[in-house]
Amino acid sequence: MSEVFVRVALDHPLPTLFDYRCAQSPAPGPGTLVAVPFGKRNIVGLVVEVSDRTEVPLERLRDVQAACDGCAPLAAEWLALVAFAADYYQRSLGEVALPALPQALRDAEKWPRLFAAAPRFRLTEAGRAALPGALPVRAAALRRLAEALAGARSLDLSEARALHPKAGATLQAWQAEGWVGVEADADVDAAAANRTGETEGAGASGEPGEDIMRPALTEEQAQAVEAIAAAQGFSPFLLHGVTGSGKTEVYLRAIEAMFAARPDAQALVLVPEINLTPQFEAAFRVRFASQLGDDAIVTLHSAMADGERVRSWLAAHTGRARVVLGTRLAVLASMPELALIVVDEEHEPAYKQQEGLRYSARDLAIWRAKQRGVAVVLGSATPSLESWWQAEQGRYRRLSLARRAVADAALPAVRMIDLEEERRRGRGSVDGISGPLAAALKARLERGEQSLVFLNRRGYAPVIACDACGWVAGCPRCSAYVVLHKSEHTLRCHHCGWEARVPRACPECGNVDIAPLGRGTQRVEETLAQIVPGARVLRIDADSTRRKGSAQTLFSNVHAGEVDILVGTQMIAKGHDFRRVSLVGVLNADAALFSHDFRAGERLFAQLMQVSGRAGRAGLPGEVLVQTRYPRHALYHALARHDYVGFANATLAERRDAQLPPFVYQALLRAEAKTLEAALAFLGHACTALAEIPSAERVTVYDAVPMTIVKVANVHRAQLLLESASRASLLATLRAWQAPLRTLKGVIRWSVEVDPLDI
Repeated sequence: MSEVFVRVALDHPLPTLFDYRCAQSPAPGPGTLVAVPFGKRNIVGLVVEVSDRTEVPLERLRDVQAACDGCAPLAAEWLALVAFAADYYQRSLGEVALPALPQALRDAEKWPRLFAAAPRFRLTEAGRAALPGALPVRAAALRRLAEALAGARSLDLSEARALHPKAGATLQAWQAEGWVGVEADADVDAAAANRTGETEGAGASGEPGEDIMRPALTEEQAQAVEAIAAAQGFSPFLLHGVTGSGKTEVYLRAIEAMFAARPDAQALVLVPEINLTPQFEAAFRVRFASQLGDDAIVTLHSAMADGERVRSWLAAHTGRARVVLGTRLAVLASMPELALIVVDEEHEPAYKQQEGLRYSARDLAIWRAKQRGVAVVLGSATPSLESWWQAEQGRYRRLSLARRAVADAALPAVRMIDLEEERRRGRGSVDGISGPLAAALKARLERGEQSLVFLNRRGYAPVIACDACGWVAGCPRCSAYVVLHKSEHTLRCHHCGWEARVPRACPECGNVDIAPLGRGTQRVEETLAQIVPGARVLRIDADSTRRKGSAQTLFSNVHAGEVDILVGTQMIAKGHDFRRVSLVGVLNADAALFSHDFRAGERLFAQLMQVSGRAGRAGLPGEVLVQTRYPRHALYHALARHDYVGFANATLAERRDAQLPPFVYQALLRAEAKTLEAALAFLGHACTALAEIPSAERVTVYDAVPMTIVKVANVHRAQLLLESASRASLLATLRAWQAPLRTLKGVIRWSVEVDPLDI
């Protein structure tokens, strides 16, 4: 019998597969996870090919240690997806495939426990007689658990913990009382089969439960749903809807139509940020849980615990999860019956990974829809200019929702507060809050309405300084200032995490009158408490939501009416349906108007349009006040008219004249070294190597330059920009460039980023 060899992808930067001898019979096929020796340790890899021959000398080959039999092999279609991502984003196949999997699957020691048959708990006859009568009246969680056991054939531990956080200990205690039993393995399989049959039967009609109240669709919503439902094959849609126009309802109805046509289908719904997943998950559970079952709707994001994430991933991989809701990492989930993809807030930069594999989840979602031959819906009130241009060219079908879905809800009035005019008239601001904005906040408080104050800068102040000698507090490890966090009496670098106590005096001259300059959300929160007495002020930013579940709790307080003024960063600017907010105040918007980044204006306009859309969503007249020193700027004029179309077309015309994306394609080579000179020297040698590549003749190469923040954590950074009117020429050049780049020395690390958003 001839030997069998497997070629395995490993999470390693070398762009090659690694050959191993396989003694198992049958040999693990492509898509199977295997444990293999690599160096002095065992790691998990992914089988890509199986062969009866190898070019590696037999004495150098090592054996496959184990195969993950509990996990069905990843499909050829999924392997093709990660292969495309690896090729396009200039990474090895293993660097894409392995990080796309949950951590628990990448640890072979966890496989036996991970795929062991989970015990299922059921009520005994004694338990049915005793529970829930034996429970305290106010023990709501215990009663939920007892009622669920009484109503279901059995529950596993994860299902029980979803009902009661201490379900494990409780079930053990009930076992001791004889109220609960554990099913045998054979019973587990039967129970699973019964649950599958019940789910399929419930979803066969494709109709949601009769008890679900669904809002009536507007004419525009109905037309959008009809177009998506009627799509055949690969169909990219750009759903351009103003804030509050009911895009989420369009997504829900489109998925309903998908289930009606294909009861076994799966839908992938992407959201840009983790804090948006709870409200989306709630909406999808209300609409589909009774039809499909609770375990048919899962979430995937990086903040999930390992066990929770692997369960959700496996549910998607086996087809049990019918709706997968997640952030950018969910775009690489294995979904064998994928039939519809939704990318909400498709313009968001958060869809672009900024470390490791620097992929765009939105772009991969489009490619995946084309691969599967299904519809993909890109939704936004402010689409990215790349997507808008595709729609203008007819490559995407544009669906418009020009009016808010609630009958008496109108777009808010937008007004500029001219800070220079306020200053000339002697009506200065109180720590950054102008008189007109303060008056508007007080008026909303008197009327019992909520207000939102937006400042995209966390902390108390962006810097502290000495006015005697000019000293400014900087990070010793980065070329950046440190941010004052007053409540913690701490200076913190937001780039490397370095922290220090606030000095009592200037370390340069000894002056004790060091003072904060500028303002962040913490300072605004403090100021509002002073100028709007009696207001309940709540701050939501990355600092106030560090603990798991804290963001959801804070947003629930806002929705419950327990907050009068909400202060926050971009976390509060999009996706949230604040029904009682009638006023939005915007601080420090001018900072992005004159940025060197050509995308700064697009991002600012999208940000302001999104945060403006939080006002007036439930019939209350909405107003937006933007504090600015440039009230006549074209961007603010477009904002006041809610004129995304005019802004987009004008900006696209400017980019066409300047030959900027989407009219050209770009890539960055970044180098990190112990000194800036070493990083620039590496880029210089890399530029020389380009001369040997024929396709580079059609690529423009700019001079190597330091990055905006040159030093981070004592590492110096520089970059080299490549640009071409031909995507094919640019990618061909990058592929041919990889080999010579690997021969260059002198840097800590280097990386290539395709389609960069930050230059």
